[in-house]
Amino acid sequence: MRKLIKEGYIGYTQDETRCEYNSKEKLPNNSPNIVYIVLDDLGFAQLGCYGSNIHTPNLDRLAKEGLRYNNFHTTAICSATRASLLTGMNHHTAGVNATMEFLTGHNNGAGHVHEDCATLAEILKTYGYATFATGKWHLVEHTETTEAGPFDNWPLGKGFDKFYGFLQAQMDQYHPRLVQDNTLITPPKTPEEGYHFSEDITDKAISYIFHEKAVYPEKPFFLYLAYGAMHAPHHAPKEYIEKYKGKFDSGWDEMRKEWFHRQKEIGIIPKNAELTPRNKLVKPWDSLSDQEKKIAARYMEAFAGMLEHTDVQIGRLIEYLRSIGELDNTVVVFLSDNGASAEGGALGTFNNYGGQADQDFVLEHLDEIGSPTSYNHYPIGWANAGNTPFPWYKMFTYSGGVKDPMIIRYPKLAKDAGAIRSQYHHVSDITPTMLDIIGVDKPEEIKGVKQKPFSGISFKYTLEEPDAVDRKHVQYYEMLGNRAIYKDGWKAIVNHSQNRSGGRFEDDEWELYHVQKDYSENTDVAKEYPQKVKELEKLWYIEAARAGVFPMLSGTLYGSPEQAQSLIEHVVKHERFEEYRDIIEPIDILRTFFTVLNNHSHAVEAIVDRSDKKQEGVIFSLGNQFAGLSFYVIHNRLKFTYNLGGRQFSFIESEQELPVGNIKVSYRIKVHKDLSAFVELFVNEQKQGELVLAHLNTNSDPVATVGANKHTSVVPHDYEVPFIFQGELKKVNLIVDGYTTTMEQELQEFFQRD
Repeated sequence: MRKLIKEGYIGYTQDETRCEYNSKEKLPNNSPNIVYIVLDDLGFAQLGCYGSNIHTPNLDRLAKEGLRYNNFHTTAICSATRASLLTGMNHHTAGVNATMEFLTGHNNGAGHVHEDCATLAEILKTYGYATFATGKWHLVEHTETTEAGPFDNWPLGKGFDKFYGFLQAQMDQYHPRLVQDNTLITPPKTPEEGYHFSEDITDKAISYIFHEKAVYPEKPFFLYLAYGAMHAPHHAPKEYIEKYKGKFDSGWDEMRKEWFHRQKEIGIIPKNAELTPRNKLVKPWDSLSDQEKKIAARYMEAFAGMLEHTDVQIGRLIEYLRSIGELDNTVVVFLSDNGASAEGGALGTFNNYGGQADQDFVLEHLDEIGSPTSYNHYPIGWANAGNTPFPWYKMFTYSGGVKDPMIIRYPKLAKDAGAIRSQYHHVSDITPTMLDIIGVDKPEEIKGVKQKPFSGISFKYTLEEPDAVDRKHVQYYEMLGNRAIYKDGWKAIVNHSQNRSGGRFEDDEWELYHVQKDYSENTDVAKEYPQKVKELEKLWYIEAARAGVFPMLSGTLYGSPEQAQSLIEHVVKHERFEEYRDIIEPIDILRTFFTVLNNHSHAVEAIVDRSDKKQEGVIFSLGNQFAGLSFYVIHNRLKFTYNLGGRQFSFIESEQELPVGNIKVSYRIKVHKDLSAFVELFVNEQKQGELVLAHLNTNSDPVATVGANKHTSVVPHDYEVPFIFQGELKKVNLIVDGYTTTMEQELQEFFQRD
């Protein structure tokens, strides 16, 4: 009697038995490694090999040994692009409508990647690949990013064997909130010791590959290397920034012209491409004052320094693969997740959490831009230049938001090294292409869940056939109400976000571009081809319905005011009250991210027990050195301090010293509709002080901690991190509420009390 097991069988004795022990699906011989390298907020023009004057020799060499694509598209924002990249699905289908901070409660804003849209890591594990992720994740709901998990949507829950990086949207490159696998850890070095996140994750990626190949040299791997660069803050070692001193003094208008001319010289854009006019939100460079020009140029120097520093790290990885003989058997895919970002505003930000700083302050601290004491972002004009020759930016569905650089190196298929490919493709096409190159199919089931078919299609044919006709004919776009549809050389676009009052979608006007002839989207021909507009608008609704786009978010990154409030209330409904008991060591409580961070009225109440007047420390903190608030005991007094942009500190200190023993302490913040606020401090329900804030802005790094201040100090003049509470925290309650009355009404009530 025999029971078949794949190619083996079981007999009555061991001599009669032949077993197939490998439970994985068989891979084709010498299956390639796969490396995805993702940069954040990098515009189409900002690499040297795409036209800029920024020094990127390693990526330029990758392009020289591989292929550059000039008609590749993303979703216009980070989480959505990453979900689409890793799954091969349209981002709404995968459950990611924009970024992970949008918990709409609908299928397209689920706060995680759906289980029926498996990642490439999950797929490749079924075939025996090793899988590693380092860098930025941003594919897990913010409420699930503490040590308590759950971990289903962390990288290890999505198919990766190892992970080293951060989980949120952005991160201080010198003081990251670092995660290894499923555990929060402290960075291995300090900035003073030479720490930088990009260097750290590259080291870790190389280490993962080294250990894998040392033990299993025949086993292929998939590496997902997602740098925090070039997202703000634009942090780089000073020597890299100084290399660009004076390089951008001519300004963004001249730089756009220079980069455009260079793009044509190197052939990355068509000869007949036109340079679009300066975006209307960008000030002419010549209209800036000398001070403004000096500051703006320095912000760009920091960006360029960061890009070159990142290029060096990428070069280290590529050269390591070359040194161990694995490079030519590795499909290397480099891309940006969206176009250059306009989030720095008209003049840039020294502290991206603190808004525009006054010029005198920035000039005084000019040399600190890009250092550990800044959280900088360049002005919108440089984003306009970064997206040359296209209009608009990240979050928009114009080419400035969705047409991005992509480089692929795989000499086994692409024989014309250094060439340019112009076939139309989308980020959802990358993962299907990888499976096509390997020669395997997406399993019908993964982890017991039936899988949806890919939204994307393979573009393997473009590697082999330089002049192949496009095989992708239709692609929809939607981001925060901005919409577009591409079909066979035509593109219709809606710029909904400019209607910041949350206007009706049906009132939006569609623009039309014949992108097959008008590469840069320079000429709107909607009035000339009204039937084509109607055809594409109808097609958009069909494709959007198929992909699960509805309901749409509207307006800016945070939507209309009404929509932002609705989103907040959705989260608050589930997080109105949080209680933490018997805190024996500091704990992260990022469940508070969306509630407190979005300027909600709230209170923190704590039962503390101190045996000695000298016992002090932080009870609750939110944020870091650049913005936030802290609630703590120091010099035997209770204190609340509010940090606005790292420059202004407002505080309340208890009028009386604290008694030892078991006491109740609290602060209460009432936030008004104009975002002014009234803060009160209590000890044993006795009021100890009050504070009026003209404008509360708790927009900060989403680091909330009970029992300490982790990472960098919210109140650097008062204490050094972590300033762990030395007594016992019996209980800490966080109570979140909605908007209250106006400040005028609040003050009237206050004076009437007396």
